[in-house]
Amino acid sequence: MSATTLKRESARERILDLAAAAVLQKGFGATSIEELIAGAGISKSGFFYHFSDKNALAKALLERSMERDRELLGDVFARADDLADDPLHGFLVGLKMLAEQMAEMAEVHPGCMVASICYQEQLFDREIVAMNRASVLEWRQYFRARLDVIAARYPPRIAADLDGLADMLSVVIDGGITMSKVTRDASILAQQVALYRAFIRAIFLGT
Repeated sequence: MSATTLKRESARERILDLAAAAVLQKGFGATSIEELIAGAGISKSGFFYHFSDKNALAKALLERSMERDRELLGDVFARADDLADDPLHGFLVGLKMLAEQMAEMAEVHPGCMVASICYQEQLFDREIVAMNRASVLEWRQYFRARLDVIAARYPPRIAADLDGLADMLSVVIDGGITMSKVTRDASILAQQVALYRAFIRAIFLGT
């Protein structure tokens, strides 16, 4: 890879880092191309070399956020699966690891890109809106598949819609992020994931 290519990729990542921080702090509508250009130390033409407009920037931000979430959660639950042959035990271990990882955060979680886009949906084209919806449904499918395997071995002790139970983890995480930001209490996010874990135990084990 040439030095020029590395420099361009570095500039693109700087723009995305700055944009992500700004969007999570104040929303996409209040984030200007000018502030990103100034922060990244590039020219206006340099910005438009990487992103044709703000919608293209939003797409790149969402794609990067989705990929990072896949890596984070995928890694956590893959490691948990390596530690347990039992599907329920593996899920519980993964949730514990996720809660511990979130508890190690020194500062309040900066926010959720999916939520940021959802709250200002009118600013984006249909592709971005569809991508945002797909990212949410992707996690429903991912966790529903795990819950189906668990339910086949451990019939639920409490009646529960498995799609709703799968969605609940996303709701808990996004809600925990919101509560943490509002209260300035970083511990809330880990606490909520731990409570979801306890709820899963109660549904499938009755304890």
